[in-house]
Amino acid sequence: MRVVVDMCLPPGLAAGLVRAGHEAVHWSLVGDAVAADADIVAWARLHDHVILTHDLDFGDLLFASQERTPSVVIVRERDTAMERLLEPVLLVLAQFGPELREGALIAMTVTMARVRRLPLG
Repeated sequence: MRVVVDMCLPPGLAAGLVRAGHEAVHWSLVGDAVAADADIVAWARLHDHVILTHDLDFGDLLFASQERTPSVVIVRERDTAMERLLEPVLLVLAQFGPELREGALIAMTVTMARVRRLPLG
């Protein structure tokens, strides 16, 4: 799966996803570190990437756009260390691959995930 990891999550998470066989990149390598969330959404849509973030604003952007892409996975954990998140993120990507390819918003913790299909609303 193609994933762009937002600035609010550690770059090591993208590296861990690559090691696990995903095509992943940290936003700091492809865009401006202070880019607006809307710019990240536009880039992810253009490049067919799922956004992995800790930022709740992406749900609002998806709702407002009524688009089917990009899919977004929001990590709802205080501790965003790569070592803590990598395995749960890999499980979510594997378990919900079809939904993410079709368009979904997933809110996840290390123990659960809630999926909503796009468009929202």
